[in-house]
Amino acid sequence: MGTLALAAKITHVPSMYLSELDGPHKGCRQAAIDGHVEIGRRCRELGVDTIVVFDVHWLVNSEYHINCAPRFSGCYTSNELPHFIKNLSYEYPGNPELGHLIADVANEMGVSTRAHSATTLELEYGTLVPMRYMNADRHFKVVGMSGWCVWHDLAASARLGLAVRRAIEERYDGTVAIFASGSLSHHFAQNGMAPEFMHKVWDPFLEQVDRRVVELWERGDWRTFCPMLPMYNEKCWGEGGMHDTAMLLGALGWTAYDQPVEIVTPYFGSSGTGQINAIFPVTPLPPDTFLDTPPGT
Repeated sequence: MGTLALAAKITHVPSMYLSELDGPHKGCRQAAIDGHVEIGRRCRELGVDTIVVFDVHWLVNSEYHINCAPRFSGCYTSNELPHFIKNLSYEYPGNPELGHLIADVANEMGVSTRAHSATTLELEYGTLVPMRYMNADRHFKVVGMSGWCVWHDLAASARLGLAVRRAIEERYDGTVAIFASGSLSHHFAQNGMAPEFMHKVWDPFLEQVDRRVVELWERGDWRTFCPMLPMYNEKCWGEGGMHDTAMLLGALGWTAYDQPVEIVTPYFGSSGTGQINAIFPVTPLPPDTFLDTPPGT
């Protein structure tokens, strides 16, 4: 019925918002902002009506959760980095129908998931930052999904991603984009050292692993990358446990996926962390897409 039209791994660094403001960092994240604008343009070109974001700033301790309120609005200040993101006004339409369809399919597949439409849940900045640049005109409906999954395993998150894909294609009458909103390596600069790491990765080991990962992505070598995801997450301080990345790849076919990514914003360091904007071409799910536990997790 429906179409998954675009999939991407995106940055949401709060310095993107700081980059808009007058001061010493004005313009510092223009490349990342431009990448978001381009991804938003592609979504419009493809007829996308809803963007689903796997948000690693939404921490959950039990089950998976979907924020599919009919409407989101507010004024957001980050409790994590209030000097970077403060008083950010937002307003976006939601999509309760799609959120509940995803939860239905996930539960049928054995992945405990709850959709929340009658809720006062707010969006987190892993969603708010990219929507600021992709969706300023409120063209797209927004659905947020918990991506900081503390007591979950990556295999279940990959299976949840597959459920998202099936819900879109088998039960939803519309066109959707999915974004894994999170970093590559994610070791923040130690307290007091943030200014000198504004444009750097914390450690050469982290940067070199990240760059090797990007090479694998550019080659479409998912048979190498997917099995290494758990160890990559462990050794490189994965943001939110890298569950957003597992969800994204689960939706695309896991190790059966074979497409090289398109780099929209090249890899860059930000406050010690490794960041990128990359589009993952969507292809039909192969017949051998995992039905139980993804291999290598």
